[in-house]
Amino acid sequence: MCRVEETSGKCDYRKQWEMKIKMFGEGKVEKLKNSMVSRSRMKLWMIRALTTILIWTCFAHLMTLGEIFGPKLLKGWPSCFIHSTSELPLVAPELSSIPPKLILPPKRLYKNNGYLMVSCNGGLNQMRAAICDMVAIARYLNVTLIVPELDKTSFWNDPSEFKDIFDVDHFITSLRDEVRILKELPPRVQHRVDQGMFLSMQPISWSDISYYAHQILPLVQKHKVVQLNKTDARLANNNLPPEIQKLRCRVNFNALKFTSQIEELGRRVVKILREKGPFLVLHLRYEMDMLAFSGCTHGCNSDEEEELTRMRYAYPWWKEKVINSEMKRKEGLCPLTPEETALVLRALGIDCNVQIYIAAGEIYGGERRMAPLAEAFPNLVRKETLLVRSDLKFFQNHSSQMAALDYLVSLESDIFVPTYDGNMAKVVEGHRR
Repeated sequence: MCRVEETSGKCDYRKQWEMKIKMFGEGKVEKLKNSMVSRSRMKLWMIRALTTILIWTCFAHLMTLGEIFGPKLLKGWPSCFIHSTSELPLVAPELSSIPPKLILPPKRLYKNNGYLMVSCNGGLNQMRAAICDMVAIARYLNVTLIVPELDKTSFWNDPSEFKDIFDVDHFITSLRDEVRILKELPPRVQHRVDQGMFLSMQPISWSDISYYAHQILPLVQKHKVVQLNKTDARLANNNLPPEIQKLRCRVNFNALKFTSQIEELGRRVVKILREKGPFLVLHLRYEMDMLAFSGCTHGCNSDEEEELTRMRYAYPWWKEKVINSEMKRKEGLCPLTPEETALVLRALGIDCNVQIYIAAGEIYGGERRMAPLAEAFPNLVRKETLLVRSDLKFFQNHSSQMAALDYLVSLESDIFVPTYDGNMAKVVEGHRR
């Protein structure tokens, strides 16, 4: 009996003890549970946050890599989103006027060795060829090129700036993967130039690229700014690295794009000509400056010969002063005269009724010299006869802009005939190819 009571007492005591533990520990257990729940929520939030940051970081890197390598890697691969024109849906008229997004090449990053300023000389196509050379030189020397300055002191007295003839923004951005080009010097560098702390010089004609690497580059690194004030034929044509030659072509046929105003007027001239059928462009290089420079006076009277000689001596940078005109003509170094041009076109079997667009300035000798050509080919036209005066008012006294207009028409012609193997003949021939 006692044992039973003893046992039951012990049981009651244990129950009471468990009750006390529960009473005192319940709060702590609840706190512990709440703490564990909050910690797990915090961990989950941290994981989500870190995952989001990681995804966005990867996305940003992929976008950057896509801009750099995408055009190169995917250039030859068909896109899932590009279909043939027959499958394209009709676009609303108001949306079709939106210009496509311009994809720029990635910038080329390099240590800048200094700044190269360029002052071109000569006519439009002489300066054009020089700009191609200067871009290639700047790229090879790892320098920053300042947008070239055009010739304003030559025979034509053309005040045009680079931006008046070429699309300067396209010029800069289209070559950004090759060379850094600026519209003007940075202010701190310009301050040095204003104080005369720069070198101005004429590079040696027909030099190879090693001349610029060993002679010009050290000067750029020393003076920080070098100005090349004569740029015609300063880089050799042959025996250059293929990448230099390719860059010259890229500048000439892609980067040097005319302004929208010049291109629009060029398209209008071509449209007028096309409405009347096929047309031939004749680059009749028989202007006063050409004859004075070359000394070719065949067919000129004594007064004209004297006038051309005076002009030749008036320009000190024209080195050859005493010229035997007949000897030079026999050597094939003179442009065809208008009379000779008529004979050549007839010998080539050119239809006498074809439109012939004269891509040239004022022909020396005027109507007297043009008469045989006009008699053989009566359908001679010029930009001045195809357009109204108001169309050309912004081009007057801007010979380089007029030459740019002739250049565009020459590219679109059915036949292009130069009468002298000069700069325009070479550049147009290459561009048409």
